[in-house]
Amino acid sequence: MLILPQLENLRDTLPIEGAIRIELVEGIPMFRASTTIKNRIEELLDKQQTLPLNPDEEQELNLYEEIDDYLSFVNRTVRNLFFNQIQPTA
Repeated sequence: MLILPQLENLRDTLPIEGAIRIELVEGIPMFRASTTIKNRIEELLDKQQTLPLNPDEEQELNLYEEIDDYLSFVNRTVRNLFFNQIQPTA
């Protein structure tokens, strides 16, 4: 059974222009967080090591985690579809 990751707050988390980029990996399009988003996540994680995040920052970090889970799912699906198309059927 296929279980889709939940994205309850997508409309709240992706209004940032350029938040996601598409990168070709071995000819397969993969969705990745942009450098801006990666830097923001790193900033939040670094802060979390020394100080508690405020509630808004904690929520922001959790939402990025949801997006990462969903992008990972999409990338696995795309990769599997690609490899299933190029492999000969028995």
